[in-house]
Amino acid sequence: MSRPWILAGAVALGLAGCASAPLHYYTLLPPAAAGAGSAATPAPYPFELLPVTVPAQVDVPQLVVREGGQGMQPLDGQRWIAPLGEEIRGALAADLARALGAPDMSGLPGNGALRLRITLDVRRFESVPGSHALLDAAWSLRLVGGSGGQDALACTSRISEPVAAGYDALVAGHQQALAQLATRIAATARAYEAGARPACPAD
Repeated sequence: MSRPWILAGAVALGLAGCASAPLHYYTLLPPAAAGAGSAATPAPYPFELLPVTVPAQVDVPQLVVREGGQGMQPLDGQRWIAPLGEEIRGALAADLARALGAPDMSGLPGNGALRLRITLDVRRFESVPGSHALLDAAWSLRLVGGSGGQDALACTSRISEPVAAGYDALVAGHQQALAQLATRIAATARAYEAGARPACPAD
C-alpha cells in the first residue's frame, strides 16, 4: 500500500533543510572605527584608484579556499557582499584615504588639476583557513592632469597574513593584508609626489 503522504513529507523536510542553510556575507571594507585616531598629514594631491583586476579563479561570488596542493573549493554558504574586485578596490581606497589624508577622487571630474592615479592588479588572492591569507599584486603610481610629466612608478607586493581557523578570521586576514598594502603604497606615494624616484617597498 502506497503512502504518498510519507513521500511528500520527506520531500518537504528535504526542501526545508535546503532552504534553512544560511548564507553568510562578508566584506573587505574596514569598519569606520578603524579610521579613528590621529589624522595623517594630508598628501599634496588627491588620488584615484582605478578598477582592480583579480584572478579568474577567485572572481566569483563565493569565498574560494585552497585545499592541498592543487585543490580550490568555492564555498556556497560563504559569499562576498559585492564582486571581489570591487570589495578590494573599496577597502584599499578607504585605507589609502586614511594613510594619505587625501580623498579618493575616482569617477569625479579632475578639472585639469593634478591627482595621483593608482592601479592595482591582483595576481594571487589565496585563502587557507587556519593558515594564511595571501595577497600578491602589481601596482603603479602616476601623476596625471596639470603639467605633471613624471614617469610612472611600477612595483609589486606580496603580503601573507597568518590566520586562525574560521572564515571570519580569514576575511580579517585579507583586511589586514590590504591595510599593509595601503601603508606601503602611501609611503611610496608621498616620496613620489615630492618629486623623488623612490625604491619599491621590500616584501
